[in-house]
Amino acid sequence: MTLLLGALTIGLILSLLAMGVFISFRIFSIPDITTDGSITLGASIAAILLVHNVHPVLATAAGAAGGAAAGTLTGVIHTKFKINSLLAGILVMTALYSVNLHVMGRSNIPLMQARTLTSHAGEIGEGLIGGKTINILGWPVGAADAALLAMAFAAAAAAGCALYLFFRTHIGTAMRATGDNPQMVRALGANVEGYVVMGLALSNGFVALAGALLAQYQGFADAQMGIGMIVWGLASVIIGEALTGARSLGLTIIGAIMGSILFRLLVAIALRWGLNPNDLKLITALFVFAALVLPGAISKLKRKATASA
Repeated sequence: MTLLLGALTIGLILSLLAMGVFISFRIFSIPDITTDGSITLGASIAAILLVHNVHPVLATAAGAAGGAAAGTLTGVIHTKFKINSLLAGILVMTALYSVNLHVMGRSNIPLMQARTLTSHAGEIGEGLIGGKTINILGWPVGAADAALLAMAFAAAAAAGCALYLFFRTHIGTAMRATGDNPQMVRALGANVEGYVVMGLALSNGFVALAGALLAQYQGFADAQMGIGMIVWGLASVIIGEALTGARSLGLTIIGAIMGSILFRLLVAIALRWGLNPNDLKLITALFVFAALVLPGAISKLKRKATASA
């Protein structure tokens, strides 16, 4: 039961990453590699502030702001210097590795002795429940673990609702239109480049927020924690689209959250069944490749079957 709760909690936290990747990949069709650096940047900023006794809420917000700044830089390099978006993301991601080391001062910062959002949530949960464990469907569950799951759910739900409401505003609608048809938006006199920069800033802000929360949940921030996270986000978005079967904004955001949870559960089950952790990134990459290729292959087979009939 502890493994299940842990997988659900991490899946909900990383759903913020999935929402960030959804913005860059689905709204603007940009596979933003900045993700791998900005999630670590959010974690490192939050961690260094927490060990200096900054309030966890402020430390987490500062981590998200750092990610937004990284996304802004990627957007400026792409739009102002006319560098390919993929290459711009790679440049910023590469630079962020050194930036993260400078922020932390070393490659790893433990947070076991720091006051974090997770420690506050655990204390609140134990105080409300009045004990160390509760019974869920016959399984004993620690009050702190249940509180952390509730906190992660609240964060994912709040972020999803905020993202949905934002994309229904005039600015959000203009950003979506920019991703669909930038020539039309430019013809209407709107600042296409500004919307792209804003979108990448928002995307990486969500990613860095996930990093800040993940570091507090795991109890440490590490310079290597962002490797392959763009693939994780892509997998979550693709799985979510398969689950919801729709492209409407609300269902797509819900699907990204569901995809992140399901993907984390699949990873936990695979590790429990004996998968070598060294093979995890390889399996993830193969899974995303299959998820990208299979829908087109299935559609092609259906068209051939229809034509032959």
